[in-house]
Amino acid sequence: MSQLNTSANTEELLKQYDSEARTREYIGIMAKVVTAVALIWALFQIYVNSFGVLEAIKMRAWHLGFLLILTFLLYPANKKKMKARKLPTVWDITCILLTLYSVGYLLITYDTFARDRAGFHVEMDYLVGAIGLFVVFEASRRIAGYTLTIIAAVFLAYNFLGPYIPGMLGHAGYSYERVTDIMWWGSQGLFGITLGVSATYIFMFVLFGAFLKNSGFTDFINDIALALAGWTAGGPAKVSVIGSGFMGMVNGSAVANVVTTGAVTIPLMKKTGYSSRFAAAVEAVASTGGQIAPPVMGAAAFIMAEFIGVPYTKIILAAIIPALVYYIALFMVVHFEAKKIGLKGISKENIPNVVQVLKEGGHLTIPIIVLLGLLFTGVTPLYAATFSLLATVVASWFRKSTRMGLKQIVDSMVEGSLSAIAVGVACAIVGVVVGTVSLTSVGLTLGNNILQLSGGSLVFAAILTMFISIVLGMGIPATAAYIIVATISAPLLVQLGAPPLAAHLFAFFYASLSNITPPVALAAYAAAGLSGANPNAVGFLATKLGLTGFIIPYFFLFNPVLLFDGESYVHSFIALITASIGVVALAGGLQGWVLNKTNWIQRIMLFATAFLMIDPNIVLSIIGFVVFLAVIIWQKFSSAEKQEDLSKTEASG
Repeated sequence: MSQLNTSANTEELLKQYDSEARTREYIGIMAKVVTAVALIWALFQIYVNSFGVLEAIKMRAWHLGFLLILTFLLYPANKKKMKARKLPTVWDITCILLTLYSVGYLLITYDTFARDRAGFHVEMDYLVGAIGLFVVFEASRRIAGYTLTIIAAVFLAYNFLGPYIPGMLGHAGYSYERVTDIMWWGSQGLFGITLGVSATYIFMFVLFGAFLKNSGFTDFINDIALALAGWTAGGPAKVSVIGSGFMGMVNGSAVANVVTTGAVTIPLMKKTGYSSRFAAAVEAVASTGGQIAPPVMGAAAFIMAEFIGVPYTKIILAAIIPALVYYIALFMVVHFEAKKIGLKGISKENIPNVVQVLKEGGHLTIPIIVLLGLLFTGVTPLYAATFSLLATVVASWFRKSTRMGLKQIVDSMVEGSLSAIAVGVACAIVGVVVGTVSLTSVGLTLGNNILQLSGGSLVFAAILTMFISIVLGMGIPATAAYIIVATISAPLLVQLGAPPLAAHLFAFFYASLSNITPPVALAAYAAAGLSGANPNAVGFLATKLGLTGFIIPYFFLFNPVLLFDGESYVHSFIALITASIGVVALAGGLQGWVLNKTNWIQRIMLFATAFLMIDPNIVLSIIGFVVFLAVIIWQKFSSAEKQEDLSKTEASG
């Protein structure tokens, strides 16, 4: 019974904090209809992304059609009306019919428009474009909420209101026909690069994640994390760090990661002796980090590869060091906290045997190995995802306990399709922003304003970009926040001297970290709901525990050696070692503990070590290491003196 209650509580929290989970449940024939549509969509996407040939805009139109139909079926217009239904509402059906008409019209007439009419429109084209824009805005309102929808509406209105805006932001204005042509019929608006990435990379990797999950990979990760770290001081929290990090790499949603892994790890951490607030904060930070951890990062990483025109493998390489030091810092924070409050690990009889775990589930890592192998041999991410998906099914057959049958395969396809809806709609509506920037050059104008405000300083421009990314990420999905910032601010950072990869990864990091940044920290709030702690208190503590994530982007912005983008990989590996020591010192400074309790001078020395060693400068790193060594020696001697005093006291007593 308690397990059922936990499951219900988890589902309730997921719906409260994750817009993707706020779906209507159907009973009867409609439940089968939804399953059938989702399954057909998955099969269509697999076909066109691997074997089929279809023009880009037509493929994106089909993708948008499935997105919108499932949105209007599953996401109610009124969030208060979440009860199970036998049929969709009249308004849902109306929106579905408008979707079928607008998308169907585009698919049927696009060849005529592009070839026979040489790109010239008839009046009906503009009406259909307006209808298409309307249903996308309605879908965005239902899934992404009002913030992103209003931002997109403001950008859309900006196309028309330019003549009435004074100053630098004013422009000559564009006609209804011109705006509709760009937004609906061209490849710069709704059917632009963002929806294109959703229809290809994002969908296939989300589907891959669903197959991994249903093959038993989640249980394997939890077991291996428990076997490796569960017995150490504060073991359950370390299990949370390892498990949530690995799971975040394949599900891409910080909130979903919190409620799935946190339902197990948070009660275990509390039982071990951690406070409710600390347990929730650790889970929130660990789950959020999954979005920046390769090989399968958050959805925005695929869009980043397209934006800057580099292979996805370059994004993977670039994220390795930042992700590793992020998790090393969190792991050591957990360790130092456990030592400080005198916690022990889980008793060894309750810890699974590593060899046994690997024997029973090690084969489930084959798809990840296949994915990485294919990516780094030059295969496109689409083919890599497709073959890795197939490898997941084949690998699951190696043992009876993990074998995926037809039901599990169908369930995985349906689950993957439904998981791709929210990010797909966000990519579609952000196309309005990208289209407006392209049409009006407002990105260049805003960039120039930021440039003037920053005084031409890369540091100040980076600080402004950080705040924009975090603030946007509080109200809209991290993917949408990244796209907006990448369109407006990232080019400015490049103009001021930052490498393009570093500039875009900079914006991506802060958009992801908005999940733990108050006042709207969704991952932290979801974790607080599981632990019973105060949500704002969890958010502020999560920001402290995840401090490395807020610091390291500044270092790689100015020195790309941290992104494996420097002179050689040797320099990058040295930078990884020094940065790792630096974040260990940072963790010690944050928790006030290394070998024992630190005094205020030692904490200052630890913070100094962190900043000296995270910066990949050999001279600064040597100085930092000497300072860190001094703290260790100081603590060693003070510990020995305390032990000697204690022995004398006991002897005299």
